[in-house]
Amino acid sequence: MGLIQNVLAVIVVLGLLITFHEFGHFWVARRCGVKVLRFSVGFGKPIWSRHDRHGTEFAVAAIPLGGYVKMLDEREAPVPPEERDRAFNRKSVWQRIAIVAAGPLANFLLAIVVYWALFVAGTTAVAPVIGSVDAESPAARAGLSGGEEIVAVRGEQVRSWDEINLKLVAAIGASGELSLQARDEPAAESRQYRLPVENYLVRQDPPRPLTTLGIVPWQPDIPAVLGQVVEGEAAARAGLEPGDEVLTVNGEPVSDWMDFVNRVRGSPGETLALEVARDGERREMSLTPGSREVEGATTIGYVGAGVEPVEWPAEYRREIRYGPVAAVGQAVGRTGEMTLLTLDAIRKMLVGLISPSNLSGPITIAQVAGDTARSGLESFVSFLAYLSISLGVLNLLPIPVLDGGHLLYYFVEVLRGRPVSERTQAVGLRIGLALVITLMVMALYFDLMRLW
Repeated sequence: MGLIQNVLAVIVVLGLLITFHEFGHFWVARRCGVKVLRFSVGFGKPIWSRHDRHGTEFAVAAIPLGGYVKMLDEREAPVPPEERDRAFNRKSVWQRIAIVAAGPLANFLLAIVVYWALFVAGTTAVAPVIGSVDAESPAARAGLSGGEEIVAVRGEQVRSWDEINLKLVAAIGASGELSLQARDEPAAESRQYRLPVENYLVRQDPPRPLTTLGIVPWQPDIPAVLGQVVEGEAAARAGLEPGDEVLTVNGEPVSDWMDFVNRVRGSPGETLALEVARDGERREMSLTPGSREVEGATTIGYVGAGVEPVEWPAEYRREIRYGPVAAVGQAVGRTGEMTLLTLDAIRKMLVGLISPSNLSGPITIAQVAGDTARSGLESFVSFLAYLSISLGVLNLLPIPVLDGGHLLYYFVEVLRGRPVSERTQAVGLRIGLALVITLMVMALYFDLMRLW
C-alpha cells in the first residue's frame, strides 16, 4: 500500500508541476502568435489526445516523467509559406525569450499561489522551544539552556523549527559565530547568543543543523506506540501492528519511544524479546532488526516502524495566518527565500561545501511525496511548492537542452545582433545532454544507495 501511495503521489505532483510548466510556454506562445502543434504531458506514445479549434493536439503520454510543447518551427520540419509567420523561429528574439522563460516563471507563480493559500488558510507549527542542550556543544558554550524559545536566527525572525532549519541550512560553510536570539517566556525580552562554528554542516549527508549545534527540541512524552508498520520489513515480519505498545525489550521496561528506537538501533541483526500490549492484552514477540549503514561506517538496527503521533500542548503550538492581502507579500517572500536557498545549495555543491550525495532523483521524490501526502494536506502542498521552485530553478540553469540554455543563446543573440550558429548550438546540445544524463544517473545512484 505504501508503494502504491508513493507512486500515485509522485504522479500527481510531477503531473501538476509539468502541466503548469508547459502551460506557461503554451500560453505565452499563443499570445506571441506562434502555432502550437502539440501540448503533451508525459513522453512516449499518447494514451489520450484531442485537438482544439486551433489545431493543437493535447495529449497525455505513457511515461509521466516530463512533458513538452511542440511549436511550428522551420528548423524541425518544412512549413507552408502561408504559415511561416506563425513559426517560432520567425519571431523576434524578445518574443522567443518570453516564450522560453514562461515555463520556469509559471513554476514560481504556482509556488506563490500555493504559499498564499497556505498562509490564508493558516498553518499550525510547533513552537521552537529547546528541550535540552548537549554538554560541550556550541549551544552550551554560548549559554543556551533548555526551556528557552528561539525567536531569531542571524537577525531574522522565526516562529517554528521549520523556519529555523531553513535559516541554519542557508548558513552551510559558515565559520566564526552563528547568532541566535531566545527568550525564557513569551512576554520576556529576548537575549542574543553567539554560537561558535567552524565549517558549519560542510559535507554532512544529510545536514543536521540542530544536532551539530547541540540543540535538542522540546517534545512531549511519546509512548512506544506504533503508528505505522512498513510491509516486508522486520517489524511486519515479527507480527507487530499499528497501535501496539512496546512494554519491555529483553525483560527491561521501555520508558518511551526514543528508548525503544535506541535499543533497536543498537541491536542490528540481534533477536530481541518484546512484550507488547494489544487490545488490552499482553503478548510476547521476537523482533530481529535489520541492518542499515549510516555516515559510511556505522551500522544501526532498523525495523521499519513509525511512532503514533501525540497531541502537543496548546502552549507549544503556533498558528501562522495572514489576511488575503498580507499573505501575498508573505508568499512572494517565501518563494524568493526558497529560490535563493536552492541557488545557494547548487553553488555550495559545486564548490564542495555540500556533498553531491544530497542529490535526489525520482525514487526519493516519490518517497517524500508519499510521506507528505500521508502526513496531511498542509505538508503535501508545501512539498509541492518547494518542488515547483526547484523545477523552476533547475530549468533556468544555463545548460543547453534546458530552458536556461536556450535563454543563454538568445541573450547572446541580443548582444551580437545575430543568432548563435547551428554548429555551436549542436555542440552545446551534446554537452548539455551529457551533463543532464550525468546528473540523472548520479541522482538515481544516490536514490538506490538510500534504499540500500
